[in-house]
Amino acid sequence: MCKRHFIVAALLLCGYYSKLSAQVTIPAGELTLEQAIEIGIKNNFDVQQSQQTLKVSEVAWRQAQLNRLPDLNAYIGHGINNGRSIDPFTNSYINQTVKVANYNISSNTPIFAGLSLHNAVKQNELAYEASKMDLQQAKDNLTLGVILAYLQVLSNEDQLQTSINQFEVSKKQVERLEVLNENGSIAPYTLSDLKGQMANDELAIINGRNSVESAKITLCQLLNVPYSKNFTLQKFNPVDFLAGYGETSESVYSTALERFAAIRSVYLKKMSAEKQVKWAKGLQYPYLTFSAGGTSNISSVAFLDTYVNTTESVSSDYVLVNGSQSPVIKQQDNFNTTKPGYGYQLKNNIYSSFTLNLNIPIFNAGRSYNRVKLAKINLETTKLTETNTRTRLQQNIEQAYLNMTTAAERHKILIKQLDAFEASFRAAEIRFNEGVLNSVDYLIARTNRDRSQINLIVARYDYVLRTKILDYYQGKTR
Repeated sequence: MCKRHFIVAALLLCGYYSKLSAQVTIPAGELTLEQAIEIGIKNNFDVQQSQQTLKVSEVAWRQAQLNRLPDLNAYIGHGINNGRSIDPFTNSYINQTVKVANYNISSNTPIFAGLSLHNAVKQNELAYEASKMDLQQAKDNLTLGVILAYLQVLSNEDQLQTSINQFEVSKKQVERLEVLNENGSIAPYTLSDLKGQMANDELAIINGRNSVESAKITLCQLLNVPYSKNFTLQKFNPVDFLAGYGETSESVYSTALERFAAIRSVYLKKMSAEKQVKWAKGLQYPYLTFSAGGTSNISSVAFLDTYVNTTESVSSDYVLVNGSQSPVIKQQDNFNTTKPGYGYQLKNNIYSSFTLNLNIPIFNAGRSYNRVKLAKINLETTKLTETNTRTRLQQNIEQAYLNMTTAAERHKILIKQLDAFEASFRAAEIRFNEGVLNSVDYLIARTNRDRSQINLIVARYDYVLRTKILDYYQGKTR
């Protein structure tokens, strides 16, 4: 496990430094919501980390598949022996310096391993599929965050525009009252009240601009791009999204159980843990393999005698014949001694072996038993995680659905409230312009209308935001 973590960390560092120069930036012109999501997914570190983890899981799965195949290994060794050693060509003792070479090729084929290899493949395959879901969940989380940040910028921009419009109304009133004040047609405090209101409107514009830029900074941070005041977002009318939500909380939860990536991930991890238990149990069975190999040796002191002929020669020995010494004639085989070539030795010294190996685990200090026990504990942990994830998902959906319905009701009430305050303000403005209404009552009607406008904008985007959260749980992130 530590080795796997090390590989993940190494891949993440390599991926991080390689992508610093390839970071996607905001294109010129208006930034659409789809472009923002695409940029965020390409630049987000959590998504990149999940992509690297997915690659590691795929490698582990592929390796588990390859583990079922025979292996093939070759060995080449060259050396110098000094002193008393065995000549690899003649297998006799020699006492001299000799250069030796050894060549070996071997193969090992698993035949039966208690289905541990098969279960290892399934375990890693399910872990790989779970990593896909983790990657999708990282993308979905980022997508939701980008959508919410994008909506917040648009909401703040609409509120800012409303503040600007309110300031223009105050400015025109102040200009009209300044003329009347110069003619002595109004009380001076009336002009002062409207100037104070205009100052409030200017402060609202300053605060609104700050809110817009702060929301843009948050969006840029999610996209992992440098902040710039120059980029703009493509606007859309939130009214287009105000149709009643056609799903119940139960149907949202039912869909989420099938499509929500986090649910699919914990389910696949549970299935992988079940295969891990079977893998651990399989290691307790005998392990049957077939081995084959071939070896050849080379020696620098090897020699080869080639028969030439047989000759007769008089030896120094003799026999007595009738008291006389008669020399003994011996036959002698004559050989031609040569140094055998490299290829000849390689071919002449080759030998092969074929072996069936049965490894029977009897006692290994409890490792097999504890391996199974730990796998079972891991399985129970994944089951608890799955149950907890399902429970939290249901709770979150119920809360999100309640928030959505509350936002819809609030929006309906605010529409009625704005209509009422609009009518009240129009009447107050007419009476104020005619001089039959004091500035205090006019400003109260104006403040009520302005506050209702801002609240309605917030409520519209809040409702859209709540519906997007419910879409997120159903796997609808675009």
